[in-house]
Formats: sequence, structure tokens, C-alpha cells
Amino acid sequence: MASNTIALDIVKIHESDNVVVAVKALEKGHAITVDNRQISLKTDVPAGHKIALHDVPENAKIVKYGHIIGHATQPIAAGEWVHSHNLATDLSGELNYSYQPNPKAESRIPAQIPTFLGYRRANGRVGTRNDIWIVNTVGCVNRSAEKIARICNERFAGKGIDGVHTFVHPYGCSQLGDDLGNTRKILAGLMRHPNTGGVLVMGLGCENNQMDELLKLAGDIDASRLRYFYSQSVIDEIETGVEAVAELFGIAKNDRRSECPASDLVIGLKCGGSDGFSGITANPLLGKIADMLSNFGGTPLLTEVPEMFGAEQQLMNRAVNEAVFSRVVAMINDFKQYFIRHGQPVYENPSPGNKAGGLTTLEDKSLGATQKGGTAPVAQVLDYGEAATPQLGGLALLTAPGNDGVSTTAEVAAGATIVLFTTGRGTPLGTPVPTLKISSNSAIFQQKPHWIDFNAGELLEGNTTLNALAETFFNFILEVASGKRLAKNEINDYREIAIWKEGVTL
Repeated sequence: MASNTIALDIVKIHESDNVVVAVKALEKGHAITVDNRQISLKTDVPAGHKIALHDVPENAKIVKYGHIIGHATQPIAAGEWVHSHNLATDLSGELNYSYQPNPKAESRIPAQIPTFLGYRRANGRVGTRNDIWIVNTVGCVNRSAEKIARICNERFAGKGIDGVHTFVHPYGCSQLGDDLGNTRKILAGLMRHPNTGGVLVMGLGCENNQMDELLKLAGDIDASRLRYFYSQSVIDEIETGVEAVAELFGIAKNDRRSECPASDLVIGLKCGGSDGFSGITANPLLGKIADMLSNFGGTPLLTEVPEMFGAEQQLMNRAVNEAVFSRVVAMINDFKQYFIRHGQPVYENPSPGNKAGGLTTLEDKSLGATQKGGTAPVAQVLDYGEAATPQLGGLALLTAPGNDGVSTTAEVAAGATIVLFTTGRGTPLGTPVPTLKISSNSAIFQQKPHWIDFNAGELLEGNTTLNALAETFFNFILEVASGKRLAKNEINDYREIAIWKEGVTL
């Protein structure tokens, strides 16, 4: 953001904007002061929603974040509420893109890179937890895996490992083509994840997702820390599973944390249940964190491709070279074709909850959402299920939909050892790794303290600055990475996965 003027009742994000955002619910007749002008509100305006600063003719552009977020569908008077009744998207179909690289600032890795206490694995990757994970090849064994995890947690958790966890899913049987491939890629990503000190892969035996193909896709996994079996091939699958986890525990309990540079961190960036403040507080905060991590040589991951539509050119211009630019273009256009193939409108977004929170068009949502990626150069573009290459010192874009469960699971499979999740309306969602929830406003932080880990709503209250809050939050993240703090999803034991399904089921 080039500028960000916060008053007690409104926020003007960029100097060129012709709308401001209400910090709290404002009534008709209330006077706001912007750019030394006083404007009387023509209508009631809910918190997080937009107010016109000038008279706007029909079809004229509405500007927020310094960018066009759509056009007026009718004349709008200064002081009037701007939302779905008088504002519509400008987006339609595929677009042509050209590479217009931003001038590259000289990259300077700080002389002193902060550290955390992590688990360095044999392949050099570093985890933030020392878990044992039970990975199911097929949904048929979910309940057996849960029973094994429950028994083993009672025996082993806190005795050298953080916990034993399994992640239920309904897939692996009767899948074909891309669906089967997606299931395998995500499960393989979990199997090689650095937050695991050991992995038990548990199958049924007759599923399409056969063990040999899954193991092959997982690649170079420390064989001493891997166990697997088919439930149909053993007498008692619970007893066999408990014995396998006990063997893994015997190895993993000896793992110790060591001092590791922040460049070893891979952090997923995500928003869900966004509101009109998300792009003003929580997402810019994550943008600062992404830039700090990138400067240290670490890897921030940004996904939710449909929520890049309308802001994609800004990301493309940050590509480190033309090859990366071409991959960003392909990712965007392939995702648009995915909608078109299924006969769905490309720009049917934001959600009802987003609109209630003040977001109107997809441009409005995307320009706020992509702020999570900060200003770092785009160094890599990943396919769904592909692992990130760490320590490239830039932002990684990851192909996945906006759905909270699917996109965060993709980030974990890509190697994220912590996920940062901003929200304006609240969510209890957790992933297999520490999932820090950051509120965009203080009200949801106070209402849901058992969900929310950190409050970016302080920025609206004028008690701190974005840079100061980012320093505080980065230290908070390092404490979580070091195991000195638990994320709320860990305390609540909310650890879910969701796999992208887009094809045929037998």
C-alpha cells in the first residue's frame, strides 16, 4: 500500500482511492473527514464496507488499493454506501498478459538471520514438530487408523515425540485419472514432510491407490522411519499398526531440536472468512512476514489461484524471469479453463460471507488477498502436489483452489511446516501442521480467543504500526516453530486434510 490513512471511523487505503472503508458501523448523517473534506453519509454503512468519496457517474470506475475494483452500475453520490447494489466486476473471460517486470531492488540478505529450534531431517529439510503420522491410502481404513493413533498417543505423546496423528479422507478407492493422481500427490507430500519423525502408511489392499505406486511417488524417504501394510494382509490391523508405530517411536524419540536459520522455514499463507478489513490489516501483516522470510532466504507459499484473478498482473510483474512469468500465466489461464470446462462462471466470487463482511467484487477480494504475498519476487510456481524448493529467497505460487481445506492441505503437502491463516469472520480450521489464525479485527479476536492466535485488528486502533506488529508476530512465529508455543489448532486437536477432486469416480 502506498498510503494508509486510518481515522477513528474510516480507512483510506491508497491516495488515489475514490472510496474509503468504514472501521465501524456508521449511520446516515454521520460526518467523516477525508483529505481535509467533510462528507455527510447519505446512507447507513456497515463496518468493513465502502463509502464513496466523490460523486461517481454510472459506468465510472471504483478505485480501492490504488486499483480498479469494478464499475458503478448506477450513479453513486459522495457519502453513499458502495456495494453489490451499485458496483459490479469488470472481469470476464481469459486475458492476454505481457511481461512487465518491476525494477528489481538489490537483494540484501541481512547479516544476522534469526533462528529457531527445529528438527533437521536426513535430507536437510527442517520440521517444526516431531510427530508420527499415519497416512491412509484409502478412506476404508480411516477408523482403524484413528483407533491406532488414539492408543499410541496415550502411550507415546510427550515422551520424545509431539504426537501421533492421522488425517481422514474419503478417497483412494474407485478413483481414476487426475483424481487418483491428486490423492497420491497429496499423500506422498505428507509422507515426506519434515514435521514427521516417522510415517506409517496404512492401506486396505483392493483400492486403486496401490501402495507401490504411492511409495514410488513419495520419493526419497528415510526407510528406517517408514512402515506400511495392507489391512487385508494381517490378522489384526490395530495390533499391527500399534506395533509399527511403537517401532517408529523407538527411533523418533531420540530426535532433538537444534538451532536452525529462518531460511529453513517454509510457511503457507492463506485467508478464509475474509472481511472488508482483511486487506487492510491481517493480509498486509502477512505480506510483511512474507517479505521478511524471503529476505532471510526462507520460502513463503501463496495459493488460492481464483483469488488472484483481478490482481494477477501484479504477481506476474514480480516474476524473477520470463520463464517464471510464463508459468504464472499458465497457472492463471489453466485455472480459468477449469471453471469453463465445468460450465461455471469464472468470476463467481466473493462468497456470501465475504460480501456480508464488505467485499463486493472479485477484484476487491483479490487485491486484498494477494497482499499476503508482500512484495517479494516470485521465484517459483508449483503445480498441485508439487514440493517447494526451499531457500530460493522469493515467493512461491502454488496451484490450488480457494477452498480453505484444499488449499491449506496443498501448502502442507508442498512442505509448509507452519500455515498462517487470516480471517475476519473466524474459523476453527487446522491442518496437520501448526496453523496460526490471525484476525483482521479485534471483535472476532475477543469473541473467539480459542480459535484466534494473533490479532491484526490492533492496526485499526492506532496503537501500533504495521512494521512494529510484523516484528512482534515474526518473533511469535519463531516461538511456535521452536515448540515454545502451541497453535490453537494444536491445542484443540483440529488437524484436517482435504484433497482436490475434479474428475470421475467409478
